[in-house]
Amino acid sequence: MKDLHNKISAVSLLDSITVSTTQTITDIDLAGCNSCELLFNIGLDAGTGLSSSHKIVFVLSDSDDGTTYTAVEDADMLGVSSITSGTILTIDATDEDNALYSFGYVGGKRYLQIVGTVTGTISMPMSITLVKGHLQDSPAV
Repeated sequence: MKDLHNKISAVSLLDSITVSTTQTITDIDLAGCNSCELLFNIGLDAGTGLSSSHKIVFVLSDSDDGTTYTAVEDADMLGVSSITSGTILTIDATDEDNALYSFGYVGGKRYLQIVGTVTGTISMPMSITLVKGHLQDSPAV
């Protein structure tokens, strides 16, 4: 086996909470790493039922300066395609909750921003974790 532990650093972006309103996570700093993976751990919705009227849509944007953000595109991401206006994940059906989603970012900007926009009524436990890889200074702390 090889050492992965000292080559990555995990950062909690959204601690495990039940989400029912729009969430914005900004100024996610990628300094010190050359790769990253976003993990969306989505629990079972206890709201009125997921549908096109009751959903959460996650939009990812990137920035050089942490001030001016631009929506990511297909070329910036791994594990997702056909990105429109930065939308990397939509949870709007019962077969889409209670799952772990993983996306790689390869866009090359220093900062990321995630906005999870809630439409209608949802009550869904979730957490979001950033795994930084290819660290410039090892071991990770």
